[in-house]
Amino acid sequence: MSKHIWSAIFNILQSSFSHIFFRLLSAESDAKKDIVFLLDGSDGTRNGFPAMRDFVERVVKKLNVGPNRDRVSVVQYSRDAEVQFYLNTYTSRDAIGDAVRGLRHRGGRPLNTGSALQYVRDNIFTNSSGSRHQQGVPQILILLNGGRSSDSIDIPASALKQRGIFTITIGTQSSDNNELQKISYGPSYSLSVPELTDLPNVQDQLSSVMSKVLRAVPGTPTLTVDGQAVGRDVVFLLDGSDTTRNGFSAMRDFVQRVVETLNVDDNRDRVSVVQYSRDAAVQFYLNTYTTKGEILDIVRGLRHKDGRPLNTGAALQYLRDNVFTASAGSRRLEGVPQVLILLSGGRSFDSVDALAAELKQLGVLIFAIGTRGSDSRELQKIAHDTSYALSVTEFSDLPSIQQQLQTSVNTAVIDVTPESPPVIGTFTIT
Repeated sequence: MSKHIWSAIFNILQSSFSHIFFRLLSAESDAKKDIVFLLDGSDGTRNGFPAMRDFVERVVKKLNVGPNRDRVSVVQYSRDAEVQFYLNTYTSRDAIGDAVRGLRHRGGRPLNTGSALQYVRDNIFTNSSGSRHQQGVPQILILLNGGRSSDSIDIPASALKQRGIFTITIGTQSSDNNELQKISYGPSYSLSVPELTDLPNVQDQLSSVMSKVLRAVPGTPTLTVDGQAVGRDVVFLLDGSDTTRNGFSAMRDFVQRVVETLNVDDNRDRVSVVQYSRDAAVQFYLNTYTTKGEILDIVRGLRHKDGRPLNTGAALQYLRDNVFTASAGSRRLEGVPQVLILLSGGRSFDSVDALAAELKQLGVLIFAIGTRGSDSRELQKIAHDTSYALSVTEFSDLPSIQQQLQTSVNTAVIDVTPESPPVIGTFTIT
């Protein structure tokens, strides 16, 4: 085949793919977003600040800015934080672009990233500052950082996640990668460049992560291929030991609320519930019920199991051998994401290490939710990732983390679902 023909074919394919990509990007951009840029303005970023400013401007140019569309805020920090403009200060892309081009480097030391995170939580992601968090609009924080923080970031970063804020971190070779991964919503939300002048190299990655956020948040467009939505096999493992007797009704209510958000159907989401203490007892399998109404009726009727000791390791093995199997309704071998949500109120009497590792090797995404009576290190070992280990003071506080769990599950499912190659005319947004 001649060189000219190959060139013509390539141009046609490139044109077709670009058409699909920009249709997809445009559809996703129709979703509302509140985006806050948190810029490291310390002495260490003086030379790189123009590159940060240019990067923000390029990102803003791709947004659909408007009071009822995308809103943008910029905050700069070093020793303390200073807002440059709020989410409701400007309502047009041109006005934001002018403000960004006029930004001046703040300077100062030390770099207090922890207090800056606290500042944006208390002063920017609020109704009075233009945040639409309570309306279900995705909240995105983009941190551009050039150094290690002088204060602790752990509590402020966790507080942002519990608020349902998606934090994306971008650091340089001078940043602390472990610190930025702790701050980011998940490991895939932490990006890096050698120098701030290399920021254009991660712009596509940032766009991809932001698209993932929009697909993960309930109520925003979901990417489908050939009109098929992503299905999930969701298993709840409930601590039914003596110590959770008072909190069991709160666990039951939590499961019910999560199920209400699912798209239950034999070909979409399937649900199973297992309760355990000394040993495990299945309440129903993944293929027992095929409608949301049936599952909710059974969940409302669940009774506390009781018993001691708490053998979480044995319960994980029970799930591996009896629930995440084809005969029990698992579609793991068909490539359907497998999700385990563990609610635990105490430390396991037996070892969890080997069984948790085996479930992960099977591709099961484990979310572990504990209380102050749980062993947080044990739950982090069990969880698919440390960011998938959540905690509440008491089970009665479970509603406070439901949004975080729901969004994390959706995001994790997107991460593990195999992507089909683009085929002209098959991508739709629902």
